[in-house]
Amino acid sequence: MRNAEITGWGKCMPPNVLTNHDLEQLVDTTDEWITTRTGIKERRISHVEASELAAVAGLRALAAAGKTVNDVDLLLVATCSGDSIIPSTASVVQRHLKAWNAAALDLNAACSGFVYGVVVGTNMIRGGTNNTVLLIGTEKLHFVTDFTDRTTCVLFGDGAGAVVLEPTDEPIGLLSSELGMDGSVGHILGVPRDGTAGDPGPIDPRASAIGMEGPELFRRAVTTMGDSAARAVKDAGLSLEDIDLVIPHQANTRIIDATARRLGVDESRVFVNIHSYGNTSAATIPVALTEALEQGRVDPGDNIVFTAFGGGLSWGSAVYRWGERVEPLGESDAELPPPDRTTMELLQANFDFFGLPEKLT
Repeated sequence: MRNAEITGWGKCMPPNVLTNHDLEQLVDTTDEWITTRTGIKERRISHVEASELAAVAGLRALAAAGKTVNDVDLLLVATCSGDSIIPSTASVVQRHLKAWNAAALDLNAACSGFVYGVVVGTNMIRGGTNNTVLLIGTEKLHFVTDFTDRTTCVLFGDGAGAVVLEPTDEPIGLLSSELGMDGSVGHILGVPRDGTAGDPGPIDPRASAIGMEGPELFRRAVTTMGDSAARAVKDAGLSLEDIDLVIPHQANTRIIDATARRLGVDESRVFVNIHSYGNTSAATIPVALTEALEQGRVDPGDNIVFTAFGGGLSWGSAVYRWGERVEPLGESDAELPPPDRTTMELLQANFDFFGLPEKLT
């Protein structure tokens, strides 16, 4: 049966770093408090748009697959903090790449977006509609982060990750998946004023920032990710002992640890890089996959579980069997332009819009 194989992978993390110690200078928090509750030590702040991060990650993934932009016939961009609603961020990424042979669309399932994208891209290839799918998760979350809110500003960062999907007749690729949404509680994580709801008028800064009900979100994330992943494994005809690596959405180490315990998977089989980047929403899993490959954590034939939970409230799990190749076929020389501002200078626009953090007032 025709399936889809990940043949290329890549990431793009902006160079500006915001550490926990930097945040100590902004709000009433400490490195110890952030680390013990989230596992995050630092995150990246982008000096370019989400579409530019996406383009660099996409070019790196294409080089790893031995493909060019002319080969791409479908461009999927998973994001909840893209450049604009119209045109879509995928349209802008297409322009950056000059991928004129590709259909292009955005996919917004928040932090679950990459898992949704793997399922959509795979089924487009299975159905014969497409042959080379470039799937990118990209976020510029600092744009919607209120740095006076210590409950949220410690969590989020910017970045992009990408994969290339191509047809295969081998018994590899997506074995099973489960996607879900519970819109009845979508209000517990979101940005209230980022669309057309309500009447036109002055924008309340607080309604333009990420807000969340942390304890309730934590409870739902743990139960939903763990249960969804377990069901996907069962649907694949596998047992949890058959799973070689779990790559979860990087939201919080306590959520990741609790999900692993719920699955009965030892921490040695769970990939974690949240300490370096924080929560980059739809980008976390493709970035983590890229780093897992770079670190030799993926072997030919491995059974991998991707699982995520995010705004909506969305969730998604996928069981994926890796192919033979774990080394890139090539490398891209694509790079971001160097930043022209320091991290704090980049955040000045947030301070001007949302107000100065208490340490700066």
